[in-house]
Amino acid sequence: MTPPAPPRFPPLLMLLAGMLTIQGGAAIAKGLFAQVGPMGTSGLRVVLAAVLLTALFRPNWRAITPAQWRLIVPYGLALGLMNLAFYAALSRLPLGVAVTIEFTGPLVLSLLLSRRPADFLWVLLAAAGIGLMAPRGELSAGGLDPVGVGFALLAGTFWALYILAGSRVSRELSGTLSVTAGMWVAAAVTLPFALAGAGAALLAPSVLLAGLGVALLSSAVPYTLEMQAMKFIPAKVFGVLSSLEPAIAAVAGLLLLNESLTPVQWLALIAVMVASAGMTLTNQSREEPEESANTLRWKRRRWQSLRGKRAARQESAGSRDGNDAK
Repeated sequence: MTPPAPPRFPPLLMLLAGMLTIQGGAAIAKGLFAQVGPMGTSGLRVVLAAVLLTALFRPNWRAITPAQWRLIVPYGLALGLMNLAFYAALSRLPLGVAVTIEFTGPLVLSLLLSRRPADFLWVLLAAAGIGLMAPRGELSAGGLDPVGVGFALLAGTFWALYILAGSRVSRELSGTLSVTAGMWVAAAVTLPFALAGAGAALLAPSVLLAGLGVALLSSAVPYTLEMQAMKFIPAKVFGVLSSLEPAIAAVAGLLLLNESLTPVQWLALIAVMVASAGMTLTNQSREEPEESANTLRWKRRRWQSLRGKRAARQESAGSRDGNDAK
C-alpha cells in the first residue's frame, strides 16, 4: 500500500489545535441546551458538520470499497454515540468535570496498549493530574449527578473505540474522505435522537446559526485534524496525548464560562502536560509501529528532495558563470 503524503503541518500541532477547537465548541454548545436540549445540539452539530465537510471536500464516494466501508461504519458509530453521550453528560456536569471523567476511556486504552514500565509511569502521572483537575469539592461532597457521571463514562468508552477505529481507517483512506464518510454515519446515528428531543425547534434560524458554529468548532475542524494526525501518531501515543483534553477543557471553561482554576488544578495541568511529553519522547527513542517508520521515510525523502534542488541550483549557477566567462 502506498503511504499517505506527508503532512503540511506537524501532527502534534494538528492534534492540539483540534482539541482547542472542540473544547471551545463544547463551551458554546451549552448555550443551545435551553433551546434544543443536549440531543438536539448533538444531532445538529454532527449533521451540519457532515454537510460542511461534504461541501468543502466533495468526496468521491465511489472510491470507497466495501472493505473500507466496513472500517468506516464502526468509526462513525463510535463518533456518533460518543457525541450523544458526552452532550448528555455536559447537560448535567460542568465542562471540566465531564471531560475529566470522559478521559477514563483513552486512559484505559493507553494502559492496555502499553507494554513498557516507562509507559505505565507516564500514564500514572497523567491519571494523577486528571484526578487533581476535577473540582475537588464537587467530587468529595457527592454533588455530581450520577446519571451525568454515567454518561461521561459511556462517552469515554466510545472515545476509546473512536481512537482505535479511527486509527485503522486513517491507514486505509485519506483523512478528508474517511472523516466525511464517518461523519455521515454519525449523523445517521444522532439525527433520530435530535428529532425526538427537539423536533421543529432545530430549524429556527438562530439555532441553525449557532449550530453551524458548533459544527465547525466541535466536529468539522477537530475531527479532520485528528484524522490527519492519526496517520503519523501511534494509537497509544494518541491516547496519552489526548490527556491534554481535561486541561484544555478547564482553560476553555475559564475563558468562555468564567470557571476559575485553583493552584492545585494548575499543578494538575502541568502534570498532564509533562506526562504527555514524556510518553511522546520515550516512544520516539524506541522502535515504533509502521506509521512512525513511514514518517521517517517521508522526512528522508523531503531531505533528499531539498538536497537535489540545492544541487540543481548550484549546477545552474555554475553554468551561468561559465557562460559569462566565455
